[in-house]
Formats: sequence, C-alpha cells, structure tokens
Amino acid sequence: MFDVRVILGLGLVALLTISSYNPEIPSKNKTTEAPKQSKTLFGFNIDNYIIDEYPIHQNQFLSNVLSYEGIKFEKIVQLENNSKDIFHTRNFKAGKSFHLIREDECADPVCMIYEPDAFSYVQYFFNEKATVRKVQKQVDKITKTASGEITGSLWDAMISQDLSPALIDKMEDALSSSVDFYHTKKGDKFYLIFEEQFVEGKKVGVGDLLGASYENDNGKHYAVYFENERYQGHYDMDGSPTKRKFLRAPLKYSRISSRFNRKRHHPIKKKTIPHLGTDYAAPHGTPIFSVADGVVQRVSYTKGNGKYVHIKHDKTYETKYFHMSGYAKGIKKGVRVKQGQTIGYVGQTGLATGPHVCFRFWKNGQQINHLRENFPPADPLPESDMEEFYKTRDEIKAALDLIPDPNPRETVALLAE
Repeated sequence: MFDVRVILGLGLVALLTISSYNPEIPSKNKTTEAPKQSKTLFGFNIDNYIIDEYPIHQNQFLSNVLSYEGIKFEKIVQLENNSKDIFHTRNFKAGKSFHLIREDECADPVCMIYEPDAFSYVQYFFNEKATVRKVQKQVDKITKTASGEITGSLWDAMISQDLSPALIDKMEDALSSSVDFYHTKKGDKFYLIFEEQFVEGKKVGVGDLLGASYENDNGKHYAVYFENERYQGHYDMDGSPTKRKFLRAPLKYSRISSRFNRKRHHPIKKKTIPHLGTDYAAPHGTPIFSVADGVVQRVSYTKGNGKYVHIKHDKTYETKYFHMSGYAKGIKKGVRVKQGQTIGYVGQTGLATGPHVCFRFWKNGQQINHLRENFPPADPLPESDMEEFYKTRDEIKAALDLIPDPNPRETVALLAE
C-alpha cells in the first residue's frame, strides 16, 4: 500500500503536473552487456563471464544445440528431469531466446538461462547435480493516477491514454457490483490510482489497482483495495467485497454459443438432448476460471465431456467445466481454489464442434441455469477488521477525490515505492 499522506500533501498543483518519470530501457540485443548501472546479468558478474544469446527456432531440439555446445547427453537428460517441477525445458517457446554462460570464449557453458516471463528467469546449471533454480527479478513500482471521460466506449477512453487492457480489466472487476460496464454512456467519468511495475527500468505490467471511482447518472461509485493477513481484494465503502460470491462466467472475452435448454437439438448426435449448461466459445487455450472459492472434487476425462474439472463451493453449489484442452498447474482432487483462479484452458476434447467450455451449475444436487440465479452477496469484512479498513478506505477515497477532472493523455506519477 502507498503512503497516502504524501499524496495528499502534493496538492492539486502537483496532481496537475504530468509525470517526468522516463526510465532508461536496457538493450536486449547485446547479451554481453548488463542493464545500465548493473554489474550482474542473470546473477553473474559480467566482468567474469561471457553471455551469449541463442534464438529458439520452430521444431528445434534443445538437446541438439546443447550437444553442439559441448554438453554431454547424460547431463542434458539429468537437467530435463530436474527441471520438471520448476520450469521444464520442453516449455521453451519458439520465437524467444535462451542464454549460455561461459567463463571464457573457449570453455563449455556453465549455465543456461531462460526467461519464461518479464518477472523471472530460470538457471539451468551444468554442474554435477544439474541444479535448476527459478529466480524472481526485482520489481519496482510507481504509483500513478489517471482519469478519463467516455466519449465513445470505455475501451477507447482508456486506450487513448495508453492505459493497458489489464488495467481496464482490473477497473471493471473492482466496480462490477455497482457499475454496468455493458451500458456506459457518453459523459461518464472514471478516476484511478494504480501501480505500474518496472523491471530493470522497463515497464512490464500493471500492479494493484489501489482505488477506483466511476461517475455516471447514478452518482459516484467507489472501490478501494484492502489487504491484511486474512483478506485482500476490492471493497465498497461499507466493507463488502465488490465481487459477488459467484462470477457470472468462467472466462473473459467469450460469447455464449449455446444456452441452457431442455429441448436442445444436439449438433453431433442429431437428436433432441437437454443441454443443462451454458457453452462459452473462446479461442483455444483461453484460461478458464473457477467462478467461486471451493474445493476440487475431480479432475478427469470422459468420452463425451472430454477433460473436465468438478468443484464443490459449499453445501449448496457445485460447478463443472467441460471440454478443456488441459488443466492448470496444481489442479487436482482436494486442492482448494479461489474465485478467479485459473483451473484449465479452453479446448475441444470430448464431443465438441469447436473450442469452448461447457459450464454446468448445480444447486442442491439439481442442475440449474446459473444466468437466472440470484446469487447471495459475498460476506462483508468482520467487525474486528473494520477500523483498519475504514482508515484505508478514507485515505484512498480522499486521494481519488483529489484527482482533477479528466484531461486526455494525462497520467501522474505520485510516489516511487
């Protein structure tokens, strides 16, 4: 969390000043050079090691490359086995690169480096034990504000200010219980306090959305981020979670391709068979979320349903997710999952005419149309946490109210953490 007292002390003059923060972006092409102001790259002192980059080509075998570089086949197999539970070498992607590190130009490599994402890298050592380690990079955060007015669509209003799609998602999630984002209107306004993440001086993503407000014909709606040892998430002004107990859909950026229908004509079996679920069409590999907290009851496969996951949420509700292409890491029977957690990926396994997830919902043992269900609200924060919450709420709300009315393309750096 940021120190809002610093923000409040800045006043409106500071808030009206466009950020001058302009991080130096290190070169990724010259692999023998470390990022500026750094003596190390991937944990190695660049004065003592040679670091070479190797592009990964389609249908290329890593074992062939390493063998050519002097690594024995037995060591490559040992390294692959040791990497299974950390980051398997088979997950290297064509189009990316890996690095080999040597003590001098003529020596065999002592280590291989792969970056699966912007936030981490994996070290594969060619030592006796074939050690594999995943290292998290240092992430620096800048707290910023932004505001905007709807003139066409919410998407256009935010993208025109170089605000990322990830931030749009976070704002919609934070305010979903009070704002209908499918029916925004011209003249609506939004105000945000959020974190931007930097690694080695390069912007790599959006951190937490610390506060959001949205102004429309029904007034101004607020959501604040609150976190302690037991709770974390966005809450309204009364301490109730802004997300309902159940999400309306198990994935984003999808469309309903087949609704709950007791007299549906089956497209493959060519006869009337009740369809007691809702089909959401989406591209192959799209993440599928658990719609609520719960415990995984089964991870399995059947001829008709393909790969699927069954989750029990409480004594009343259960859900199943059919036709997956695969399961998310760690998803197995008995595992507790959180609302919005990825449990698998869209596929076409079983009886399916295209990539989608068939989402099925049980209430008291009976399948129901979840789109017609009036779900209970999520539980509010307990009274014992309210004093701490009110303090956070009041600080963030005050900071949101200090943000000036929308000014296109203007975002403000508040505080470097």
